[in-house]
Amino acid sequence: MSVQRVIKTDNAPKAIGPYSQAILQDGWLYASGQIGMDPASGELRNGDLSEEVEQIFSNLRAVVRAAGGELHDVVRCTVYMTDLGEFQTMNAVYARHFEQHKPARATVGVASLPKGARVEIDCVAFLGRD
Repeated sequence: MSVQRVIKTDNAPKAIGPYSQAILQDGWLYASGQIGMDPASGELRNGDLSEEVEQIFSNLRAVVRAAGGELHDVVRCTVYMTDLGEFQTMNAVYARHFEQHKPARATVGVASLPKGARVEIDCVAFLGRD
């Protein structure tokens, strides 16, 4: 029988709803979407879109590490954007975090995101163990 393990870290923002930062089951990590929120202040990173996406990757990395993995373990991402016209900016930051390893990805345009964020990214990683 497989067991689900809730992943929680103070190095990423606390969930702002009834969900977990991530769930680990059968070696698969399902990380909830992260926005560019600073975990210490709970505030969205102000500034240009690049700064917001950098914070998202800091948050995702913290969640994946809390489960015992690294970003190179990520096999799939979904990117949600309120303005697909900013795709190039988001994609440039994304590419820096996945230079050698390129997970499968979908990018979806949405009407709005929590806290006025412009981008949200979730991911699935295979850690090969529980």
